[in-house]
Amino acid sequence: MTKKEKAKYIIDELEKLYPTTPVPLDHSDAYTLLIAVLLSAQCTDERVNKITPLLFAVARDPFTMSKVPVEKIQEIIRPCGLSPRKSKAISELSQILVEKYKGEVPNDIDLLEELPGVGHKTASVVMAQAFGVPAFPVDTHIHRLLTRWGITNGKSVAQTEKDAKAVFPRELWNKLHLQIIFYGREYSPARSPKANIDFITSHIGTKKALAELK
Repeated sequence: MTKKEKAKYIIDELEKLYPTTPVPLDHSDAYTLLIAVLLSAQCTDERVNKITPLLFAVARDPFTMSKVPVEKIQEIIRPCGLSPRKSKAISELSQILVEKYKGEVPNDIDLLEELPGVGHKTASVVMAQAFGVPAFPVDTHIHRLLTRWGITNGKSVAQTEKDAKAVFPRELWNKLHLQIIFYGREYSPARSPKANIDFITSHIGTKKALAELK
């Protein structure tokens, strides 16, 4: 199959499985989404969704958060891991949003990436899910699956994003990246994927990926 044929198959099958794609991280606006995505680094969405209500009960906007001591933020978010770094980033980016953007999260991926603790993936998620701007955030699930499916060579996350954007229609990016994440979690785990469950890989996977199926 060509990459275009694979892409069509992927789109069709994922649409059958996941016609709706709720954002896994609970949030109410661009700011709370930004904080939730930042917290999700090396942490499960489920755990983040347990911690953010505690954090947002203390402060749910940059004006309030910028006044909360870093130590208090760190204490609340400790279960998410990397709490010293994340708490410092939350405090600093909140101050920047107040001072430079009147408390608003900028609708610009380059400006987002300038904020402390905000990398390209985090910025892409905010652009896609808070502002509806087409983006293709690549997490470990997407990187793994697009490599298994032969859409990319898997040499880097940046290359995976570039290859995905080249083969999938722009108007589907925001929904499709979530569909792939859902599929990865449910059907195609990192370890010991099973042929009778991971049907997309069974159908279009690379020779290496097929060999890994149990």
